[in-house]
Amino acid sequence: MIRQIARQRYLVDFTLASMMRRKVKNVVLFGVYFLIVFVLASVMLFGSAIRREAALLLANAPEVTVQKLVMGRHDLISGEHLEALSAIRGVRRAEGRLWGYLFDRGNGANYTMMVPPASDKAHALAPGEAIVGSGIDRVKTIGRNEYLFLIAPSGRFFKFTVKDHLPEGSGLVAADLVLISEQDYRALFDLPEDVYTDLALSIRNEKEVATILGKAAKVIPNSRFVTRSSIARTYESIFTWREGVLLALLGAAILAFAILAFDKASGLSAEERREIGILKAVGWETSDVLTSKFWEGALISLGAFLFGLIAAYAHVFFFQAGLLEPVLKGWAVLYPDFRLTPHIDPLQVTTLAFFTIVPYTAATIIPIWRAAITDPDTVMR
Repeated sequence: MIRQIARQRYLVDFTLASMMRRKVKNVVLFGVYFLIVFVLASVMLFGSAIRREAALLLANAPEVTVQKLVMGRHDLISGEHLEALSAIRGVRRAEGRLWGYLFDRGNGANYTMMVPPASDKAHALAPGEAIVGSGIDRVKTIGRNEYLFLIAPSGRFFKFTVKDHLPEGSGLVAADLVLISEQDYRALFDLPEDVYTDLALSIRNEKEVATILGKAAKVIPNSRFVTRSSIARTYESIFTWREGVLLALLGAAILAFAILAFDKASGLSAEERREIGILKAVGWETSDVLTSKFWEGALISLGAFLFGLIAAYAHVFFFQAGLLEPVLKGWAVLYPDFRLTPHIDPLQVTTLAFFTIVPYTAATIIPIWRAAITDPDTVMR
């Protein structure tokens, strides 16, 4: 065992010395290899992390959201349905929600206006008070107990005292959020009493969601029922689509690299063929030549993969994926400023390693094997 380890160490030393003799070629190949792995790993890590963030945020969303439809469009729903929905067996709680959007002509941003639920005692508000998200605070620079002025769609001015700011950690969903009391919300949008934007249902057992939806559809036939799982699937589709668009844009560069790598790996230069002939002439076995060249391919591909993965990790989780952010996150005036929680999916890393290390390493073996089994004199000629 010790002898085998020592033999492999000598082969690695010889391989490194051989690579240094062609350092320009190997450095260029390593650099391009590293860049490709860096881009692919950045997209993979960012997509995986933001999908995980979305899943964690949706964990607190209601199991079912009920929206009234009029001619296929979302309309206000009456609170008179709450009692009937609460009476369905399996429904733990049904409550009306008030939320909407308000355009601020001053900075061209859309605010998400919302009334905190009655069960949320931490964000309870009196009339004239507001709690704002981090994005609004960043644009308007409003401190606690200062005033937030808003213009209603009707043209009326409203003044709110900022009671508090939402924490920075909630920026992914609350950067443009303004929480106000129900009385202020109805006055701001001229809403009558007992109507809501939608109704939220809390279900005791998620396995009963389909059954409860069937019963609820009989209570409110002209409505749309949005489940938490369907929202999660929608987010999954959006993030996957954006990853696909970015990879398609980078497809030409990746294809060019693949052609370059296989061309370099599958063809031997005259210097390399002469080196193999000399090694065979001085007594090297075919297996020794193959092992030496295997180490050469493995050192380049494995080194580029590890450095590319580490650089991608730092790019995504320490520098917020600044190079890919506009494509993967989207754009808004009140852009959410948040840090992704570091997360690595072992299956994705293994898949990336397989498709970046194995093909190149394997491609180096075949031409070396052909040269190694040929007569040394023929190879050197």
